Amino acid sequence: MIVENSAADADLIHDALVKSGLQLNYKRVNTAHELRDALRTNVWDVVLSNANLQQLGVDEILHLLLDRGHDVPLIVLSEQDNEEAAISLMEKGVCDFIVKKNLARLAPIIRRSLKAAENNRRINITQVALQKSEARFRAITTNLPGVVFQFLLAPDQNESFPYVSSASETLLGLSPHTLMSNASLFARLILPDDKKNYERLLQVSAEKLSTLNWEGRIQVKGDADIKWISLRATPRMAADGGILWGGIMINITRNKLAEREIAYSREQLAELSSYLQKVKEHERARIAREIHDDIGGTLTAIKCELVPCMDSTPRPSTFYEKKAALIEGLVDHVIDSTRRISLDLRPGILDFGIVAAVQWQAKEFGRRTGITAHVSCDKEEILLDSDLSVAIFRIFQEILTNISKHAQATDVWVTLAESEGKIVLEVLDNGRGINQQDMEKQDSFGIRGMRERCQQLKGSFNISGQQDKGTKASILIPIQEVKPLYIDDLAENFGTGHDAGQNSFVKIDSRRKQ
Repeated sequence: MIVENSAADADLIHDALVKSGLQLNYKRVNTAHELRDALRTNVWDVVLSNANLQQLGVDEILHLLLDRGHDVPLIVLSEQDNEEAAISLMEKGVCDFIVKKNLARLAPIIRRSLKAAENNRRINITQVALQKSEARFRAITTNLPGVVFQFLLAPDQNESFPYVSSASETLLGLSPHTLMSNASLFARLILPDDKKNYERLLQVSAEKLSTLNWEGRIQVKGDADIKWISLRATPRMAADGGILWGGIMINITRNKLAEREIAYSREQLAELSSYLQKVKEHERARIAREIHDDIGGTLTAIKCELVPCMDSTPRPSTFYEKKAALIEGLVDHVIDSTRRISLDLRPGILDFGIVAAVQWQAKEFGRRTGITAHVSCDKEEILLDSDLSVAIFRIFQEILTNISKHAQATDVWVTLAESEGKIVLEVLDNGRGINQQDMEKQDSFGIRGMRERCQQLKGSFNISGQQDKGTKASILIPIQEVKPLYIDDLAENFGTGHDAGQNSFVKIDSRRKQ
């Protein structure tokens, strides 16, 4: 586009450019209105302007070009050679300044200007793409759950952080600017026990250019808590011969605490399993001794009493009467011993339901220890699966055993209830009260076993106490559905030919011996 009053001068410029080998289409304008229309309707490669136009100055042309967003080189042509004017115009943004009598210079200047403009456009495109990439990178690093960083080890062993994301403030207690200004601050956060391993792995990664993987503990200044972090970075050779790592640091404190908790739980389970195995063996040995010493000894005595009765020696009837009475007493003793051993293995009271079993056990506990047990239940009967009944009964027995051993109580209050598909058992005593140290003792297998049994039943066990105000133990376990047994089912199962239409409303609890 040529901004020129004289059409003849515009044609002269066109002819000079064509002779120089340029192929061009041009348009001549000489007013601001025509210039605006031309800029709005076409995209121009170069603008040539007369320096001496009264109605349209160079400053206005530059303003219109910038206002329309056109990054087009502007070359000013002047009738006179004025070096000061040329310098002034080029400082304002004019690409070049030539005298009209030297039009031979115009084509090379245009070629150079077009090449420079193309380079500027490429640079601008690259800069825009780089800005978008940096914005995207910062958006990603800002939302990552960790610190994204670059770590540089210079040839002189000087350490620096060329880049640190904003998450360093949260994880390390150091702003990115602070850490980039003084890289040694990071190493100071590492605990002494873990620092040697960090330095060793960093050296190995630098020597072999292998990935750096390190987990260790740090303590932020002014923070009482210790954090576990995982650092992973990949090295590469830098341009100056140093080594540049790019990586991420993540807070893994929760994972480490969970690992420790799992390890501690496994250790406790192993101890509990060993303890239960010992209890089993002791119980088996006790039952074997009772069977051998009590029942076996009594049966041996019965046999000894029967031997004289089996010979052919005539004896008075009173002899046989005395023997029969003695043997009857020994048989009664065997029956009592058998009943006692079987009750120890599984109390028959459980056949009458968990409510009856808890009431019976509380009464037996009071009779044996002298501690008054008060039982409260909102229902006369709670239907439970047999395995669940046994589990709850054994937990209740263990709670009462702990009370008799440690509580120094005079009264115990027991509450058994069914609520929202769960069975709730609470036992409260007025003893000395359990404390945290008692619950965390290594040999507290009773509490550990009760808690583990409740967890296996998808329930919970809680125990708490206050000094001289007693202890409260409670369990909460979901109730499994117990399928009722009907007369019709019995008839069908046993093939008695019972009419399904009769007595189908009669409900029988299959657990009861009635």
